Amino acid sequence: MRQLVLRLSEAPAPTLENFAPGDNREVLAVLHAWLSGALKERCVYLWGPPASGKSHLLRAALRAPTLSRGAVMCSVSAELDELERRAAPPGLVAVDDVQRLSSGAQAGLFRLFQRLHEDDMRLLVAGDAAPAALDLRSDVATRLGAGLVFKLRLLSDEEKAEALHAYASGRGFALPPEVTDYLLQHGRRDLPALMAVLDALDQYSLETKRPVTLPLLREVLQLR
Repeated sequence: MRQLVLRLSEAPAPTLENFAPGDNREVLAVLHAWLSGALKERCVYLWGPPASGKSHLLRAALRAPTLSRGAVMCSVSAELDELERRAAPPGLVAVDDVQRLSSGAQAGLFRLFQRLHEDDMRLLVAGDAAPAALDLRSDVATRLGAGLVFKLRLLSDEEKAEALHAYASGRGFALPPEVTDYLLQHGRRDLPALMAVLDALDQYSLETKRPVTLPLLREVLQLR
């Protein structure tokens, strides 16, 4: 039972394949093409409200098998400084929550922009606003806006329901509509957390040899 409680806090590892696109299908298609090398732009900037999937896509990109030289996540000045000292730079650098970067980290990011072509690197950045609206150095904001820029949109409840049903089907069980409705009304709103509950619900169903029902879901949620 304790292991089940721990699993409730674990979301599935983010991949491009388990990202529920909703109205963001174009973004997903572009990222697939960009990570495979089909697009030559060096920088992609994603922005949108919390829970729109920005962090999911950045972490998914870090795992892309097409990156022969690997990828790293950098956010603070020390991490960017260390990156500059590497003899062999990575193929991809991801920076999440760019609006939170310190002045030192912004300077490091600017220097990274200057090296993208020379070191054959790509830069994937996420923030909470369009480049022109970011409270960053103007030279950094300008370079973010010069690449590919996409706004991510939140999933509707209908799109979340579709994603949850597809995820449950992939795990081999049917998700009753009343279970989906209860999750969307009483669970956390972000999709990774909802999917983590489905993982725990499926495991609890197998352990107790009971079908997935609303009473079973309530039992699982009480374990958290």
